[in-house]
Amino acid sequence: MRMAEKKPFALRIDAETMKAIEKWAADEFRSVNGQIEWVLHRALRDAGRIRREPDVGPEVRPDDDQAAGASDDTDLPDKR
Repeated sequence: MRMAEKKPFALRIDAETMKAIEKWAADEFRSVNGQIEWVLHRALRDAGRIRREPDVGPEVRPDDDQAAGASDDTDLPDKR
C-alpha cells in the first residue's frame, strides 16, 4: 500500500465488530487503525475499485533445493 496523506475520519462501529477487529489486529501484529485500513484497502482492491498491486511471491532462499536448480522427480510418473 502506498504511503499517502491520511485523512482523519470518525467511525462508529458496534462493540462485537470492534472486538473482532481488535483480536484480528493483535493476531496480525497491527494496530486496530492499521487493520481497518488494510481490510478496507483489500476490499477495494478485490472489488476492482482501486488498482491491483502485483503480488509479491514467497522469498526464495539460496540454500533451497529448488533455487539451486535441483529437481525433485519423486512424485512424477516413470517415463520408460
